[in-house]
Amino acid sequence: MNREEALSIVKEHLTEHRYIHTCGVMETAIHLAAKYDADVKKAEVAAIFHDYAKFRDKDEMKEIILSHHLGDDLLDYNAELWHAPVGAYLVEKEVGIDDDEVLEAIRNHTSGKRKMTVLDKVVYLADYIEPNRQFPGVEEVRAMAETSLDEALIASLRNTMTFLMKKNQAIHPDTFRFYNGLIFDRRS
Repeated sequence: MNREEALSIVKEHLTEHRYIHTCGVMETAIHLAAKYDADVKKAEVAAIFHDYAKFRDKDEMKEIILSHHLGDDLLDYNAELWHAPVGAYLVEKEVGIDDDEVLEAIRNHTSGKRKMTVLDKVVYLADYIEPNRQFPGVEEVRAMAETSLDEALIASLRNTMTFLMKKNQAIHPDTFRFYNGLIFDRRS
């Protein structure tokens, strides 16, 4: 499947605003993948499909999470996290993408997890810093991404967790595991 075909498929599932975001994530993921020696084609595909399930009905996502054991604990957290594992499932079933690395990058792009691959990290960070994102701290993380993937991820996770805590929202344990893992790796 070439880029135009993939974008055509995903466009049907997104708002215009989210489609523009997806294109920004795609370009950023390609840049970061080339910079940090990840598979550029896989980064492109994962970035294009990362929000495939973003606008699915919440009841449908809940049913998919429960019936396919995608992590029942997800239902205790903000529904914004659900579209990542549901998206990976639906991209495989509906689009036919069966590359485990691509599906894993889609699956982990919201909460993260301990021991992310470089491809996972590229897609996660690209989603955070793509050029259409505008919020306090994003420029600092964009600059850090040019010199250190892990340091940029630590900063993005710190910003995200601080934001959620200020809003009194729960933080998924995988996000803490991702952050702690990066800190532990930095020490070794």
